Amino acid sequence: MSNPPPLAGGPQGPEALRPLLDTVLDALHDGAIARGGPLPAGGPHTVTTRLRDVIGDPLPHHGTGPDTALRTLVQALAEGAADPADPLCAAHLHCPPLALAAAADLAASALNPSMDSWDQAPAASALETLVTDALAHEVYGDTGHPGQPGRPGQSGRPGQSARPGQSARPGPPGHPQALVTTGGTEANQLALLLARESHASEGPLQLITGDGAHHSLPRAAWLLGLPDPVTVPAPTGTLDPAALDEALTDLPGPKLVAATAGTTDAGLIDPLPEIADVCEHHGARLHIDASYGAGLLFSPTRRTQLTGLDRAATVTLDLHKLGWQPVAAGLLAVRNPADLTPLTHHADYLNADDDTEAGLPDLLGRSLRTTRRPDILKIAVTLKALGRTGLGALVDQVCDQAQEFAATLHAHPGFDLYDTPTLSTVLFRPHGAPDERIAHIRRTLLTQGRAVLGRARMDGRLWLKATLLNPHTQPGDLAQLLKLVEGNTAR
Repeated sequence: MSNPPPLAGGPQGPEALRPLLDTVLDALHDGAIARGGPLPAGGPHTVTTRLRDVIGDPLPHHGTGPDTALRTLVQALAEGAADPADPLCAAHLHCPPLALAAAADLAASALNPSMDSWDQAPAASALETLVTDALAHEVYGDTGHPGQPGRPGQSGRPGQSARPGQSARPGPPGHPQALVTTGGTEANQLALLLARESHASEGPLQLITGDGAHHSLPRAAWLLGLPDPVTVPAPTGTLDPAALDEALTDLPGPKLVAATAGTTDAGLIDPLPEIADVCEHHGARLHIDASYGAGLLFSPTRRTQLTGLDRAATVTLDLHKLGWQPVAAGLLAVRNPADLTPLTHHADYLNADDDTEAGLPDLLGRSLRTTRRPDILKIAVTLKALGRTGLGALVDQVCDQAQEFAATLHAHPGFDLYDTPTLSTVLFRPHGAPDERIAHIRRTLLTQGRAVLGRARMDGRLWLKATLLNPHTQPGDLAQLLKLVEGNTAR
């Protein structure tokens, strides 16, 4: 029998990885050169055909060996990628990850801790506690509610109270906490679950959102068996406190208002202090989806745009947006740690009572997932390397880019600008062009592989969307983007 392939971990792991990394890096380089732009040309059928021809049989009887497999597949994937590091790839909240964060992710893959029991992830679980505590403090400061005991019956299984000594994780009682998630969708779903369980004895939880809320919120309500959400009109793109007050008046039962700090379509921030006042007046719980806007916390000049964030019971953060992390890097910050009691769950092989009582940390209450990667490592490395100052500078840089791009559009007779950007999203459209032409321009640029722009419908019209998350983008890149749009406007 031949020797098994080498492993990534252990003392021999780095030497096994070193030549493979050279192959991967060369393939990434060659694929990007072959692509020659922000995404592959030709559209879906061409990309699929090219990939099929390159790969051949994806499950051959005899393997090709590691070097050929890596070189072939990585290069094919890079050649067919939409590369967010290209300045003309500016459609979505899909950031170009920092090189150091990607390098940290390699270490996480090689070590492969599983964050469901301490004996699988001793240092990673301690690191997660330290970093999530710091990020929760960034959201809430010292405003956390004092700890409160969980109500009977609140646990991972209905009707079963938490085991003695068990909590979501060890830590100072009453201090805000944060859980690591796969992104904003999971964090929003978890926020609705915690709200539902916190008010379980009061009747069905009613979700109230604005028109600009993320689609994951009504989907989470459906998944959790909650009533259909009440949607408050948002004619200016943000949740109107007066309309919210009217919607909450005489609405029976427990209520959860979901505000947004950074809408997906236009990067707008709801008036958080006023919304918090309305929620307090009506006894409604407040959740803020700051998946996009949470990065402003690191900016000394822009963090005031998030005033009121600390008044929410839960806050969604997503650092694979304005945090420059590889996917996934989401978090849910929780003001009152007693709200985490419903996540308590027991699996004897992972958190036996006697192990917990002996001091081994219980990790199952930190997520609805069991096996999960140590995504906290790349976040921790980035925070340590750049600090608040470095991250804040990146945030300011892309937001300043958006302001400058908007000013260029405002002065250009051939374009209409939707509004001055709040974050790093700019909506624009060729002056006088019908919606059908705008949709066609976007698809043409995608098919040509020349630019990746998003689309958003605001004030009843279709707009092209540039989401600027690349701090290396230059004014000349954005000028080129406008020329590409202009060149396809009259066709």
